[in-house]
Amino acid sequence: MESRMSFRLEMLQVARLAPKLLGESAELVTEFFRSQQRGGGFADRKGEADLYYTVFGLEGLLALQQELHVDEHVVWLKQFGSGEGMDFVHLCCLARCWAALKHAGITEDQRAALAARVEAHSSSEGGYHVAKGRQWGSAYGCLLAAAAYEDVAMPMPRQDRVKACMDALRSRDGGWTNEAGLPLGIAPATAAALSLYRRMGWEVPGESVQWLKRCFVGEGGCKAMPAAPIPDLLSTAVALHGLSGAQADISELREPCLDYVDSLWSNEGGFHGNWTDHTLDCEYTYYGLLALGHLV
Repeated sequence: MESRMSFRLEMLQVARLAPKLLGESAELVTEFFRSQQRGGGFADRKGEADLYYTVFGLEGLLALQQELHVDEHVVWLKQFGSGEGMDFVHLCCLARCWAALKHAGITEDQRAALAARVEAHSSSEGGYHVAKGRQWGSAYGCLLAAAAYEDVAMPMPRQDRVKACMDALRSRDGGWTNEAGLPLGIAPATAAALSLYRRMGWEVPGESVQWLKRCFVGEGGCKAMPAAPIPDLLSTAVALHGLSGAQADISELREPCLDYVDSLWSNEGGFHGNWTDHTLDCEYTYYGLLALGHLV
Protein backbone atom coordinates (compact mmCIF):
# COMPACT_ATOMS: atom_id res chain seq x y z
CA MET A 1 0.00 0.00 0.00
CA GLU A 2 2.86 2.37 0.74
CA SER A 3 4.04 2.54 -2.89
CA ARG A 4 0.75 3.62 -4.49
CA MET A 5 -1.31 6.76 -4.34
CA SER A 6 -3.18 7.09 -1.05
CA PHE A 7 -6.96 7.18 -0.86
CA ARG A 8 -6.71 10.88 0.06
CA LEU A 9 -4.59 11.71 -2.98
CA GLU A 10 -6.79 9.57 -5.20
CA MET A 11 -9.85 11.65 -4.31
CA LEU A 12 -7.86 14.87 -4.52
CA GLN A 13 -6.71 14.01 -8.02
CA VAL A 14 -10.34 13.66 -9.11
CA ALA A 15 -11.53 16.79 -7.28
CA ARG A 16 -8.82 18.80 -9.07
CA LEU A 17 -10.72 18.23 -12.33
CA ALA A 18 -13.79 20.11 -11.04
CA PRO A 19 -12.64 23.59 -12.22
CA LYS A 20 -12.99 22.36 -15.80
CA LEU A 21 -16.76 22.39 -15.21
CA LEU A 22 -16.86 25.26 -12.73
CA GLY A 23 -15.11 27.69 -15.06
CA GLU A 24 -15.03 31.20 -13.60
CA SER A 25 -17.14 29.99 -10.66
CA ALA A 26 -14.04 28.23 -9.32
CA GLU A 27 -13.00 31.61 -7.90
CA LEU A 28 -16.25 31.76 -5.92
CA VAL A 29 -15.58 28.31 -4.48
CA THR A 30 -12.08 29.37 -3.47
CA GLU A 31 -13.50 32.47 -1.78
CA PHE A 32 -16.04 30.31 0.04
CA PHE A 33 -13.38 27.99 1.44
CA ARG A 34 -11.28 30.99 2.49
CA SER A 35 -14.32 32.53 4.20
CA GLN A 36 -14.65 29.39 6.31
CA GLN A 37 -11.12 29.55 7.69
CA ARG A 38 -10.89 30.26 11.40
CA GLY A 39 -7.24 30.74 12.27
CA GLY A 40 -5.57 27.47 11.32
CA GLY A 41 -8.84 25.54 11.19
CA PHE A 42 -12.09 25.69 9.23
CA ALA A 43 -15.62 26.34 10.45
CA ASP A 44 -18.28 23.81 11.31
CA ARG A 45 -21.96 24.58 10.77
CA LYS A 46 -21.97 26.75 13.88
CA GLY A 47 -19.10 28.85 12.55
CA GLU A 48 -16.48 27.49 14.96
CA ALA A 49 -13.12 25.94 14.02
CA ASP A 50 -13.53 22.17 13.88
CA LEU A 51 -11.07 19.41 13.02
CA TYR A 52 -13.59 17.42 10.95
CA TYR A 53 -14.45 20.37 8.71
CA THR A 54 -10.80 21.37 8.51
CA VAL A 55 -10.14 18.19 6.53
CA PHE A 56 -12.50 19.38 3.82
CA GLY A 57 -11.30 22.98 3.94
CA LEU A 58 -7.69 21.95 3.39
CA GLU A 59 -8.55 19.37 0.74
CA GLY A 60 -10.89 21.79 -1.02
CA LEU A 61 -8.23 24.48 -1.33
CA LEU A 62 -5.70 21.91 -2.54
CA ALA A 63 -8.19 20.67 -5.13
CA LEU A 64 -8.47 24.24 -6.39
CA GLN A 65 -4.66 24.50 -6.60
CA GLN A 66 -4.57 27.09 -3.84
CA GLU A 67 -1.60 27.67 -1.56
CA LEU A 68 -2.15 26.70 2.07
CA HIS A 69 -1.08 28.81 5.03
CA VAL A 70 0.99 25.89 6.28
CA ASP A 71 2.57 27.54 9.32
CA GLU A 72 -0.82 28.74 10.57
CA HIS A 73 -2.38 25.31 10.11
CA VAL A 74 0.55 23.58 11.83
CA VAL A 75 0.22 25.77 14.91
CA TRP A 76 -3.50 25.03 15.11
CA LEU A 77 -3.09 21.28 14.62
CA LYS A 78 -0.35 20.98 17.22
CA GLN A 79 -2.88 21.62 19.97
CA PHE A 80 -4.27 18.13 19.32
CA GLY A 81 -0.97 16.37 19.97
CA SER A 82 -1.10 12.80 18.69
CA GLY A 83 -4.84 12.53 19.31
CA GLU A 84 -4.98 11.99 23.06
CA GLY A 85 -8.59 11.64 24.18
CA MET A 86 -10.01 11.86 20.66
CA ASP A 87 -12.77 9.71 19.22
CA PHE A 88 -12.06 7.54 16.20
CA VAL A 89 -13.41 9.89 13.53
CA HIS A 90 -11.39 12.83 14.81
CA LEU A 91 -8.25 10.68 15.07
CA CYS A 92 -8.62 9.89 11.39
CA CYS A 93 -9.30 13.56 10.65
CA LEU A 94 -6.11 14.55 12.45
CA ALA A 95 -4.14 12.05 10.37
CA ARG A 96 -5.76 13.41 7.19
CA CYS A 97 -4.94 17.03 8.06
CA TRP A 98 -1.28 16.22 8.73
CA ALA A 99 -1.12 14.36 5.42
CA ALA A 100 -2.57 17.40 3.63
CA LEU A 101 0.32 19.40 5.10
CA LYS A 102 2.80 16.70 4.03
CA HIS A 103 3.49 15.93 7.72
CA ALA A 104 5.01 19.35 8.33
CA GLY A 105 5.11 19.84 12.12
CA ILE A 106 4.51 16.23 13.20
CA THR A 107 7.25 13.75 14.11
CA GLU A 108 7.44 10.09 13.17
CA ASP A 109 6.90 9.17 16.82
CA GLN A 110 3.72 11.24 16.89
CA ARG A 111 2.50 9.57 13.71
CA ALA A 112 3.18 6.18 15.29
CA ALA A 113 1.26 7.19 18.42
CA LEU A 114 -1.64 8.36 16.27
CA ALA A 115 -1.64 5.03 14.42
CA ALA A 116 -1.67 3.17 17.75
CA ARG A 117 -4.78 5.09 18.80
CA VAL A 118 -6.45 4.16 15.52
CA GLU A 119 -5.49 0.53 16.12
CA ALA A 120 -7.18 0.64 19.54
CA HIS A 121 -10.45 0.69 17.59
CA SER A 122 -9.83 -2.70 15.98
CA SER A 123 -12.66 -5.14 16.63
CA SER A 124 -12.22 -8.59 18.15
CA GLU A 125 -13.48 -10.51 15.10
CA GLY A 126 -11.96 -8.20 12.52
CA GLY A 127 -12.15 -4.73 11.08
CA TYR A 128 -12.40 -1.35 12.78
CA HIS A 129 -15.29 0.46 14.40
CA VAL A 130 -15.80 4.04 15.55
CA ALA A 131 -16.60 2.62 19.00
CA LYS A 132 -14.05 0.60 20.95
CA GLY A 133 -14.67 -2.96 22.10
CA ARG A 134 -16.98 -4.05 19.29
CA GLN A 135 -17.03 -7.64 18.05
CA TRP A 136 -17.25 -6.62 14.39
CA GLY A 137 -16.09 -3.52 12.63
CA SER A 138 -18.15 -1.27 10.35
CA ALA A 139 -17.66 -0.41 6.68
CA TYR A 140 -17.10 3.23 7.62
CA GLY A 141 -14.60 2.26 10.30
CA CYS A 142 -12.64 -0.05 8.01
CA LEU A 143 -12.29 2.54 5.25
CA LEU A 144 -11.36 5.30 7.70
CA ALA A 145 -8.73 3.11 9.35
CA ALA A 146 -7.20 2.07 6.03
CA ALA A 147 -7.04 5.71 4.92
CA ALA A 148 -5.62 6.83 8.28
CA TYR A 149 -2.77 4.33 8.08
CA GLU A 150 -1.98 5.66 4.62
CA ASP A 151 -2.16 9.22 5.91
CA VAL A 152 0.43 8.52 8.61
CA ALA A 153 2.51 6.55 6.08
CA MET A 154 2.36 3.27 8.00
CA PRO A 155 1.10 -0.18 6.96
CA MET A 156 -2.26 -1.35 8.27
CA PRO A 157 -1.90 -4.66 10.16
CA ARG A 158 -4.10 -7.73 9.79
CA GLN A 159 -5.66 -6.86 6.46
CA ASP A 160 -7.09 -10.38 6.20
CA ARG A 161 -9.25 -9.68 9.26
CA VAL A 162 -10.50 -6.49 7.62
CA LYS A 163 -11.51 -8.59 4.60
CA ALA A 164 -13.41 -11.00 6.89
CA CYS A 165 -15.23 -8.08 8.46
CA MET A 166 -16.19 -6.52 5.15
CA ASP A 167 -17.38 -9.84 3.75
CA ALA A 168 -19.65 -10.19 6.79
CA LEU A 169 -21.21 -6.79 6.04
CA ARG A 170 -22.54 -7.82 2.63
CA SER A 171 -26.32 -7.53 2.67
CA ARG A 172 -28.81 -9.87 1.06
CA ASP A 173 -29.91 -7.22 -1.43
CA GLY A 174 -26.44 -6.97 -3.00
CA GLY A 175 -25.15 -3.88 -1.26
CA TRP A 176 -23.19 -3.38 1.94
CA THR A 177 -24.47 -2.43 5.35
CA ASN A 178 -22.43 -0.30 7.72
CA GLU A 179 -23.11 -2.50 10.75
CA ALA A 180 -23.24 -6.29 11.02
CA GLY A 181 -26.71 -7.82 11.05
CA LEU A 182 -28.57 -5.12 9.13
CA PRO A 183 -30.66 -6.53 6.27
CA LEU A 184 -30.44 -3.73 3.69
CA GLY A 185 -27.47 -2.08 2.06
CA ILE A 186 -26.76 1.65 2.01
CA ALA A 187 -24.99 3.57 -0.73
CA PRO A 188 -22.14 5.15 1.31
CA ALA A 189 -21.22 1.78 2.86
CA THR A 190 -21.35 0.08 -0.54
CA ALA A 191 -19.21 2.81 -2.10
CA ALA A 192 -16.75 2.45 0.79
CA ALA A 193 -16.61 -1.30 0.21
CA LEU A 194 -15.99 -0.92 -3.53
CA SER A 195 -13.16 1.52 -2.86
CA LEU A 196 -11.62 -0.58 -0.10
CA TYR A 197 -11.83 -3.88 -2.01
CA ARG A 198 -10.22 -2.30 -5.05
CA ARG A 199 -7.43 -0.73 -3.05
CA MET A 200 -6.70 -3.96 -1.21
CA GLY A 201 -6.71 -6.01 -4.42
CA TRP A 202 -9.81 -7.99 -3.43
CA GLU A 203 -12.37 -8.96 -6.07
CA VAL A 204 -15.23 -6.47 -6.36
CA PRO A 205 -18.60 -8.28 -6.73
CA GLY A 206 -20.36 -7.24 -9.92
CA GLU A 207 -23.79 -7.42 -8.30
CA SER A 208 -22.73 -4.75 -5.81
CA VAL A 209 -21.77 -2.42 -8.64
CA GLN A 210 -25.24 -2.87 -10.15
CA TRP A 211 -26.88 -2.40 -6.74
CA LEU A 212 -25.10 0.93 -6.31
CA LYS A 213 -26.14 2.08 -9.76
CA ARG A 214 -29.77 1.44 -8.82
CA CYS A 215 -29.48 4.02 -6.05
CA PHE A 216 -29.27 6.76 -8.70
CA VAL A 217 -32.54 8.39 -9.65
CA GLY A 218 -33.68 9.49 -13.09
CA GLU A 219 -33.49 13.20 -12.32
CA GLY A 220 -29.92 12.77 -11.10
CA GLY A 221 -28.17 12.11 -7.82
CA CYS A 222 -27.74 9.04 -5.65
CA LYS A 223 -29.96 8.15 -2.71
CA ALA A 224 -28.45 6.77 0.48
CA MET A 225 -30.52 3.64 -0.15
CA PRO A 226 -33.09 2.77 -2.82
CA ALA A 227 -36.01 3.53 -0.49
CA ALA A 228 -34.69 6.96 0.60
CA PRO A 229 -36.98 9.87 -0.36
CA ILE A 230 -34.39 12.07 -2.10
CA PRO A 231 -30.77 11.87 -3.23
CA ASP A 232 -27.96 13.64 -1.39
CA LEU A 233 -24.59 15.02 -2.42
CA LEU A 234 -22.45 12.85 -0.13
CA SER A 235 -23.98 9.63 -1.45
CA THR A 236 -23.68 10.93 -5.01
CA ALA A 237 -19.99 11.84 -4.73
CA VAL A 238 -18.83 8.68 -2.96
CA ALA A 239 -20.97 6.44 -5.20
CA LEU A 240 -19.46 8.00 -8.32
CA HIS A 241 -16.02 7.50 -6.80
CA GLY A 242 -16.72 3.87 -5.94
CA LEU A 243 -18.19 3.10 -9.35
CA SER A 244 -15.41 4.86 -11.24
CA GLY A 245 -12.80 2.99 -9.24
CA ALA A 246 -14.53 -0.28 -10.12
CA GLN A 247 -14.32 0.79 -13.79
CA ALA A 248 -18.09 0.76 -14.11
CA ASP A 249 -19.64 2.63 -17.02
CA ILE A 250 -21.17 5.81 -15.56
CA SER A 251 -21.75 7.58 -18.87
CA GLU A 252 -25.55 7.35 -18.54
CA LEU A 253 -25.32 9.01 -15.13
CA ARG A 254 -23.30 12.00 -16.28
CA GLU A 255 -25.93 14.46 -17.53
CA PRO A 256 -28.54 13.76 -14.81
CA CYS A 257 -25.87 14.01 -12.11
CA LEU A 258 -24.51 17.25 -13.55
CA ASP A 259 -28.02 18.69 -13.35
CA TYR A 260 -28.35 17.41 -9.79
CA VAL A 261 -25.04 18.85 -8.58
CA ASP A 262 -25.87 22.14 -10.29
CA SER A 263 -29.19 22.24 -8.41
CA LEU A 264 -27.23 22.23 -5.13
CA TRP A 265 -24.87 25.03 -6.16
CA SER A 266 -25.05 28.42 -4.45
CA ASN A 267 -23.63 31.63 -5.88
CA GLU A 268 -22.03 32.09 -2.47
CA GLY A 269 -19.49 29.55 -3.71
CA GLY A 270 -20.60 26.44 -1.82
CA PHE A 271 -22.80 23.39 -2.34
CA HIS A 272 -25.78 22.29 -0.29
CA GLY A 273 -25.99 18.71 0.95
CA ASN A 274 -29.45 18.04 -0.54
CA TRP A 275 -32.54 19.87 -1.70
CA THR A 276 -33.78 20.49 1.85
CA ASP A 277 -30.42 21.66 3.24
CA HIS A 278 -30.10 25.42 3.60
CA THR A 279 -26.61 25.60 5.11
CA LEU A 280 -23.32 25.66 3.24
CA ASP A 281 -20.17 24.09 4.63
CA CYS A 282 -16.72 22.86 3.60
CA GLU A 283 -17.68 19.20 3.71
CA TYR A 284 -20.44 19.27 1.11
CA THR A 285 -18.57 21.79 -0.99
CA TYR A 286 -15.67 19.35 -1.21
CA TYR A 287 -18.08 16.56 -2.13
CA GLY A 288 -19.39 18.86 -4.84
CA LEU A 289 -15.87 19.11 -6.25
CA LEU A 290 -15.39 15.35 -6.04
CA ALA A 291 -18.67 14.66 -7.83
CA LEU A 292 -17.90 17.19 -10.56
CA GLY A 293 -14.44 15.71 -11.02
CA HIS A 294 -15.99 12.37 -11.90
CA LEU A 295 -18.41 14.02 -14.31
CA VAL A 296 -15.86 15.92 -16.41
